[in-house]
Amino acid sequence: MNTSSHYLVVIKMLLMVTMTSMCQAASNVHPLILVPGNGGNQLEARLDRDYKPSSVWCSSWLNPVRKKSGGWFRLWFDPSVLLSPFTRCFNERMMLCYDADSDDYQNAPGVQTRVSHFGSTKSLLYLDPRLRDATSYMSHLVKALEKDCGYVNDQTILGAPYDFRYGLAGSGHSSRVASQFLQDLKQLVEKTSRENKGKPVILLSHSLGGLFVLHFLNRSSASWRQKYIKHFVALAAPWGGTVEQMKTFASGNTLGVPFVNPLLVRPQQRTSESNQWLLPSPNVFHDRTKPLVVTPRVNYTAHEMDRFLADIGFSQGVVPYKTRVLPLTEDMVTPGVPVTCIYGRGVDTPEVLVYGEGGFDEQPEIKYGDGDGTVNLASLAALELIHKVESLKTVEISGVSHTTILKDEIALKEIVKQISIINSGLANVNAMTE
Repeated sequence: MNTSSHYLVVIKMLLMVTMTSMCQAASNVHPLILVPGNGGNQLEARLDRDYKPSSVWCSSWLNPVRKKSGGWFRLWFDPSVLLSPFTRCFNERMMLCYDADSDDYQNAPGVQTRVSHFGSTKSLLYLDPRLRDATSYMSHLVKALEKDCGYVNDQTILGAPYDFRYGLAGSGHSSRVASQFLQDLKQLVEKTSRENKGKPVILLSHSLGGLFVLHFLNRSSASWRQKYIKHFVALAAPWGGTVEQMKTFASGNTLGVPFVNPLLVRPQQRTSESNQWLLPSPNVFHDRTKPLVVTPRVNYTAHEMDRFLADIGFSQGVVPYKTRVLPLTEDMVTPGVPVTCIYGRGVDTPEVLVYGEGGFDEQPEIKYGDGDGTVNLASLAALELIHKVESLKTVEISGVSHTTILKDEIALKEIVKQISIINSGLANVNAMTE
């Protein structure tokens, strides 16, 4: 070790000693904005005259309480989705429609949606406040940041919820809803910085939120990033998609919700624009000799995604995938700010889906590999493939899954530690010594 490296290590050790006490003072923290993952915030809906219910169970008169709130009701998460008749109602109300003329996605006819409490953590803490234990999402993380780092909820820690069904699109294609979210996020970052004495902001994402933040930063100027962004912390980001997402499209995915038939929610899941964004990227799952889906007659790699979509009976998704999604995932560009990636590994994660003669309406046999239970390790680590990423730090936590990273005690301590390092200014020293 040379002399300069020795001094850097000494400085690093000294800063580590004072890091915790510095984090405890609220005035020393950089404001933090949480960007949730797919399904990670509440979503509300209202039905108008154009809505045509598929059955009496879906009729609006069954829920007279909605009149007290202007007709708005919680679409996600609502425990009625557990009951088969209402699962169908949920499915048709969550559905998106691709309009080829406008080259964009929109809600199903007669369904209006909105995201409440933008700028607050309120809709991220619990997906249903009436079922806090069962639907807790970011509540444990927020409490840990408040307790151990001196953050104040809705003052120095804020939330950026969004309509997670919508995604971004490649250059030249419209994505009205998601693009508006990026504009709203930019305004929130600027407002939050102003209200915290001009301090740049830490963006902390989970899962799909990491993809939105990456493209948000890509689409911002270098001067704007330098002024307003302190650091980007990505939890369990699926940079290159997931094999499990192919199962979602082929056979449906209950996402762990009990008693739900995956085939009932499959139609809605196929129309979700963001779900296509999460299909395995050929840039990450690049091996043409290693199939991700195996059937008695045809095997599919990430390079045959268009054929896969057609063969599962979703041919209408082929053109949007090839023209809107694939160009978006072909080139990952450096975010232009310091990045810390935190993710779990050592959890059985779908790596190959094997279908039998029953076809895609039956659940596949699954062969597992490494990852966080949802996202494959290759995808979690894919940001390292980008050259010239400024101050990229990777933290792996053994045995922590895609969802428990937000509540596991060891994971929360690691997240708090990394946020403390950023607030203490130690992040730059780490980059110099690693």
